[in-house]
Amino acid sequence: MKRAGEAGLQDLLDADGIAIGTPENFGYMSGMVKDFFDRTFSAAQDKVFRKPYVVFISAGNDGRGALQGIERIALGYKFRKVYDPVIARGDLTEDVLAQCRELGGVLSGGCEAGIY
Repeated sequence: MKRAGEAGLQDLLDADGIAIGTPENFGYMSGMVKDFFDRTFSAAQDKVFRKPYVVFISAGNDGRGALQGIERIALGYKFRKVYDPVIARGDLTEDVLAQCRELGGVLSGGCEAGIY
């Protein structure tokens, strides 16, 4: 697990799957998540085809802008979405945290089992 600002191309290539988490800033993903995509996109082309991914967002608004941006970029990478995103609106609750644990479990379990 790495923060977007610390992760690079080799981390993306070495990962079995990717969980993308971000706060919603001004109706979009955080600048550091976008920066990660900017730094890795060109060099990752055709090397991450169908890499499984999931998304979780802490939204100040409704989270749709951040999710739409991430999903559009994921299409460019040709990632494979393997579970519905978790969007937490307002305070983090135990229910939201349980959804995030399920999200991570689906991604890691599917990678470990060779499903993705």
